[in-house]
Amino acid sequence: MPHEVIMPALGMAQETGQIVAWLKAAGDAVKAGEPLMEVETDKATMEVEAQFDGFLADIRAEAGANVPVGEVVALIADRPGGTGEGASSPPAAPAASAGGGAAPDDLPEGEAIIMPALGMAQDTGILVAWLKAPGEAVGRDEVLLEVETDKSTMEVPAGADGYIAALLAEAGEEVPVGATIAVISTSKPENPVQRSAATGGAPVAPSPMPETAKPVATGTPAAAAEKKVAPAAVPTQGGRILASPKARRLAAAEGLDLARLRDAGVPQPFHVADLDTLRALPSPGAAANPAQAAASLHLTAEAPATALAELVAWIAGEGNAPVDAAGLLAGFAAGALRPHAEGSLIVAVERHGQRRSYADPDRGGLGSAPQPQEKAAPALILRDLRGSGLTGLRLGAEEAPVLTLTGDDRICLTLECAAGQLSPAAALDLMTGVAARLNDPLRHLL
Repeated sequence: MPHEVIMPALGMAQETGQIVAWLKAAGDAVKAGEPLMEVETDKATMEVEAQFDGFLADIRAEAGANVPVGEVVALIADRPGGTGEGASSPPAAPAASAGGGAAPDDLPEGEAIIMPALGMAQDTGILVAWLKAPGEAVGRDEVLLEVETDKSTMEVPAGADGYIAALLAEAGEEVPVGATIAVISTSKPENPVQRSAATGGAPVAPSPMPETAKPVATGTPAAAAEKKVAPAAVPTQGGRILASPKARRLAAAEGLDLARLRDAGVPQPFHVADLDTLRALPSPGAAANPAQAAASLHLTAEAPATALAELVAWIAGEGNAPVDAAGLLAGFAAGALRPHAEGSLIVAVERHGQRRSYADPDRGGLGSAPQPQEKAAPALILRDLRGSGLTGLRLGAEEAPVLTLTGDDRICLTLECAAGQLSPAAALDLMTGVAARLNDPLRHLL
């Protein structure tokens, strides 16, 4: 079946492109990645590559023609002399408006920003995430949104200076190439607009920005739930996983499977901060025994974040050596667990996927503790996920009791352990003791 070659949008505010020259003649063999034609916009002249192997056929726009974005300019047939019979036509690009695709009359005045064609055969793009909020200032070279095609996910610059006057599609929606998805005005809008493309432009509530508002997992303490509301999950399109380019790149480098976040119920699109949650998930082969899981303990508590931050700053001001914040937290946990421990107490602290173990950290100075000389099994794992946006979680029992710290303005503590790892009394003493030390660190010295 022939493949359509469309006029790509090489800029966010581009309405048409002028074909400067065809670099292949009708009937010539072409390979994916070979330059096919030169296109001129109001900013530059660029070579556009073929996206498929085959033979150039049915050239519909000659050199010098101005062609609307998204319009078919040629076909690539799968055999010499092939025709366009059976080729499907892409969705018609909206009629032009000032600076871009069509926009409803009730929108603010400004530069209309369209869904770009990031590939020659692309008819639509999935909006992964907006990186600017309605009313926010934006520069032409700043990243405005992330778009996923059938080949990759890319960050797309704004293409115009000004303010975000309107956002006309939501994360997760599939938008035709050339359709207006935003309006950038020269002056700050009094009433910026946000709408959904799927509902024909119906207004929607402003969406939280990806790196500052994150999902809330199960097990959230009640007080924290009143302060933070999880954004609605973004549906995947055709089974795809929506994630930022940086999150995909880091996950691939570390061999992390983003599908596990989806299966754990973390709302999409995924961002870099979600990788901490992914790293903390138990390995697929480490499923807990059902009977053991049923008898496991799951406790939550809260403490202010200010006292710990002030203590770290005070210790740093008193000495020249850097403060070992992980050792300080390990000391708090070991001190709370000490009445229920016999012999040496090993606490492993995990942060950003890295683990560091401490032997009897409550018996050293504040913020420092010796590390064990051999790989001993920890009596407790302290998992520091602060800054990830999570305010609670339920992951199930692991090799040792796990005390997880989440939250931002307040520290949320979650203790999970299997039956037999800690007695109920020890679990209660651990949670209340750590929470008390976070609330008043001087208690640790008593």
